[in-house]
Amino acid sequence: MKVRSPLFLLLLMLLMLSGCSWDSTEYSQPPASPQSTAPYFDVKEGKYDPPVDLYTVGSVNPNLNFIKGESLEHNVHTAWAEKRLGIRIRYLWTISGTSETYANKLRLELAKGNMPDIVTTRDAAIIQELIDSGQFMEVGDLFEQHASEVWKKAVAEDASAWNPFMRGAHRYAIPIMDYEYNSDPLLWVRQDWLDKLHLKAPQTLDELEQVMDAFVNRDPDGNGIKDTYGLSVGFRNGPSTWMGDSSWVFGAYGTVPEQWNRRSDGTLEYGSIQPGARKAVHLMKQWVQRGYLSADSAWLDEEGAANQFISGKAGIIAGPYWMRGWPLSSLTKSDAEAHIRAIAIPSGPGGLTMRRGTLPVNGAILINKQMKHPEIFFTYQNYLFDSYATSTGEFAHGLAEGYDWSMAGGQPSAQSSALPLGGIRVASYTLTFDGARIPSGVIREIPKDIAPVLLGQKEASRKEQFTGPPTATMKRDGELLKKLEQKSFIKIIFADSPLEEFDEFVHKWNTYGGLTETMEVNAWDRSSR
Repeated sequence: MKVRSPLFLLLLMLLMLSGCSWDSTEYSQPPASPQSTAPYFDVKEGKYDPPVDLYTVGSVNPNLNFIKGESLEHNVHTAWAEKRLGIRIRYLWTISGTSETYANKLRLELAKGNMPDIVTTRDAAIIQELIDSGQFMEVGDLFEQHASEVWKKAVAEDASAWNPFMRGAHRYAIPIMDYEYNSDPLLWVRQDWLDKLHLKAPQTLDELEQVMDAFVNRDPDGNGIKDTYGLSVGFRNGPSTWMGDSSWVFGAYGTVPEQWNRRSDGTLEYGSIQPGARKAVHLMKQWVQRGYLSADSAWLDEEGAANQFISGKAGIIAGPYWMRGWPLSSLTKSDAEAHIRAIAIPSGPGGLTMRRGTLPVNGAILINKQMKHPEIFFTYQNYLFDSYATSTGEFAHGLAEGYDWSMAGGQPSAQSSALPLGGIRVASYTLTFDGARIPSGVIREIPKDIAPVLLGQKEASRKEQFTGPPTATMKRDGELLKKLEQKSFIKIIFADSPLEEFDEFVHKWNTYGGLTETMEVNAWDRSSR
């Protein structure tokens, strides 16, 4: 009998999984030596002539929308790239589904050694696997040589941007920059419910409880049925999430969960095991018992929490400044009486306020060692930074007229009523998901009525303080510790487990690798200063 190798068994398992859940489009592989001769860049025209191929892969997530006849592979942006820059963006494959589906497909192709010129992903875990595979090149020197000054300055705005992608002194992935405060939560509240019940916007946790009690027990939607909740939370992916967040509840007691925070003595500590986390878990358990939170929140993800709010079943949800545009606009479109207002995070005992902060990095770009001319990608991304990120030139109003902007009354407008499908986010078609972003450029994006709310609590924004690559213990025990935390919190908050189980969780977390992880994190922190 033949003994199968572990690699063979891994491939077999992934292939079986792919047959069950993946809907992918496969394309022919790039030539063995793509662009083996130096491509000619016409400086006067600002493009490659003849056009060159840039191979990548992509995920078609549910939030992408296309006009008839277009797709991720062929759309207004890929047509622009070829016409304007002489770069044909080619997809080896695209796949429909979640980020996890995309990550698993990448793992399968990585095991085959079948990688394109460029891989971009937001998934922190798969980025580390791609780097450790040895199939991608060191990009530090390339970046210094080929990146535009605008792009370099954008990355330099965050001193920690490169940290997760370092191996020793070398850089193996280019950070995809995001806006500052882009996923920091504030509270979105049904102002029409407050008005109907003659309530003021809450400023403290005590006032918040009074408002939630009224939203649950005083029939704010006027249907005569007790079927509303005070707060919509998505806990399936933990308390610190980009929508339906509850990190601010923990922050009211002096800690931000699921991240490493800096203590007053300068050392790093894990937020979810602190005494303040115990108090927050206890408070949320009480909120479930009182009906302020749905017990189903334990299994709701970010969009599930949002759906609970926009369906009119909850009066408050925490999330980023851009939620009013999506998905909360669905509520105001379907209910003309609904009025949503952004308010500040309420303070806890002693006036303390903390919330999850945004690290302005939203994934990474990896460049295949087999790519003969990586400068092709830099030509593409430099143009986006120099024009789109700065809102100048042909991208002064958006990426594509008639898609994400149009002329109305002689003026450029992004009004959804004048755009197909209510507006098409062409930035999602770009290789880095958002086109190009300069972290400090967020100030141009925040609506004027929301900016004072979000930026008025800048001191409450607490970013993850461990930004290095995973430690040895994280690689070995990180998934176990994460599952232990999630299971323990859900059992206490949403089920019948007593609060004392939090103490047992902390003991297990330390015993199963947390203490060692803490030492490793602080050793990294000391060495990186």
